Amino acid sequence: MPPRVWRVSATPGSSRIALMTARFPNVLRRSGPLRDASYAAARWLGRLRDIALPNQCALCGNLSQDVLCSGCDTQYWNEARVRCPVCALPVDRRSDRARLICRTCIAEPPNFDATFALADYRAPLDTLALDLKFHARSATGHEFARHLHAAFETTDACAPDLLAPVPLSRARLNARGFNQAWSIGKPLARRLGAHADAMLIERTRHTAPQARLDLDTRRRNVGDAFRVMRDVRGKHVAIVDDVMTSGATLDALARTLKSAGALRVTNFVALRTPQD
Repeated sequence: MPPRVWRVSATPGSSRIALMTARFPNVLRRSGPLRDASYAAARWLGRLRDIALPNQCALCGNLSQDVLCSGCDTQYWNEARVRCPVCALPVDRRSDRARLICRTCIAEPPNFDATFALADYRAPLDTLALDLKFHARSATGHEFARHLHAAFETTDACAPDLLAPVPLSRARLNARGFNQAWSIGKPLARRLGAHADAMLIERTRHTAPQARLDLDTRRRNVGDAFRVMRDVRGKHVAIVDDVMTSGATLDALARTLKSAGALRVTNFVALRTPQD
């Protein structure tokens, strides 16, 4: 049988690592030290790739010293969107700034207080989130963090005291090998001057992927799925995620945090689905 080999290739849009497991096709599906070592090797090779290979713009493929070239950076991070300050859904640009809160948040206020989002979850920006989630490209997490901090700096919002990623279940964390929200949250916390704590909130049970469910089922799916592990009384807590869709997970997290005494909860999400 052919030996197991690693292949590093550069493709337009991003440099990717392909793990060729001809000899051990199910190794990454198994639990245990061998699977963990494989994930660690993949992350190490990802860092080596970013250093050794000429960097390409993740969207257009042109040579760039950063994740995005200056052209794509200007085009995609400066969209003319006015967003609800609570849930970050797009609202009518003609709205009075005093009435920017969307009708949904007025009718049914969520448990979180504010949301920062960089752009809509749409092509080609969705490839950035997918590259971070499934290819562990940490540079993309840093890019999201840089822009989220820049967006925060344009407001008069108060900085959070604590910052935590949306937690993954133990099963999903073991399967994926890392939490993509933490790849954004850790560098963002440094920029905000907040205390970062990846273990602030625990997901107490494995839940079905939210994308497959309708809104009501999503709410039931995550309604009691979290537990606060630290003292958050009187604190302003920031929750970080890569993509916000319905907001059901973030709402459940905010409810859990406020039940534990948190004073305020602000979401920082890289991309926002414009409509559920």
